[in-house]
Amino acid sequence: MRIIGVDPGLRRAGWGVIDVAGGRLRHVANGVCESGAGDLAVRLARLHEGLAAAVAAHAPDAGAIERTFVNADPAGALLLGQARGVALLVLAQAGLPVSEYAPNEIKKAVTGVGRADKAQMAMMVARLLPGARAEAHDAWDALAIAVTCAHRAPGDRLAARLAEAAR
Repeated sequence: MRIIGVDPGLRRAGWGVIDVAGGRLRHVANGVCESGAGDLAVRLARLHEGLAAAVAAHAPDAGAIERTFVNADPAGALLLGQARGVALLVLAQAGLPVSEYAPNEIKKAVTGVGRADKAQMAMMVARLLPGARAEAHDAWDALAIAVTCAHRAPGDRLAARLAEAAR
């Protein structure tokens, strides 16, 4: 099974693709889609194009995305929600079953600690996916989301959704 993880963001959306076979994980690819500056609609369109290109290039069987958490900045949360909506749209347009995970759930699945920092996350993802290299934390985070999906798949009914999608 091939999984694409997406770390949504308005400035930069990270994506990471892994293969899962017999409980073994293998890094396939990762990257970041940058939206640039300017008009919000144009920025969202750039994110859509970049994520759609990643999905088309790597043909995943399933998608996973970080669940938005509400912080002290409502305007920032709204912008992040719009970027997340674009990411969900790309995954849905590709016909992928999508799993969503809270940030602390991702951290716990990858490091065993729900409050791990970005450096700890990147280090652990690199250990879990030998040979993986990423330029940005957004890409490391996306790989962590994909790893979480691989670890949690039986518990979140992903296998059933994949079977249903195949029919």
